Amino acid sequence: MAYDRQILKILSEVGERGLSVRLLAKNVYNMNCNLFSSQDFNEVYAYVQQYLLRNSKGPNSVIERTDKRGHYRLNVNNSSDARQLLFDFSEQQEEQDGAVDTNPYAVDMSLSLFD
Repeated sequence: MAYDRQILKILSEVGERGLSVRLLAKNVYNMNCNLFSSQDFNEVYAYVQQYLLRNSKGPNSVIERTDKRGHYRLNVNNSSDARQLLFDFSEQQEEQDGAVDTNPYAVDMSLSLFD
C-alpha cells in the first residue's frame, strides 16, 4: 500500500530521534488528504500503528522502537534495508566536495554573432 512507502519516507527524513505514532499518522494523513477525498484519521492511525508493530518485532527489522514510549525510527544499526533508505544521491554533495567538471563537451562552443 502507499502508506508503507510514506511511513518509511517520513522516518528516513526524521532520522535518529524518531517520531511518535500520532505525529507519524498525522503526516501520512496529510499526505493523502486532498480537496476531493478525505481519509478517516482513525483508520490511518490504526494502520500506521499496526504497521509499526508488525515491522519492529525482530532485532533485524527495518523499524525499531526508541527509548521513549510510542516513538519509532529506522533501524540503521542492524538492518541493511533501512540503511539503503538513507542514501542521498543529490548533486549538492558533488558541488560541495569541489569536484571539477572534466567533461569536454561542457565548454561553450557556440558562435558569437558580434565578431
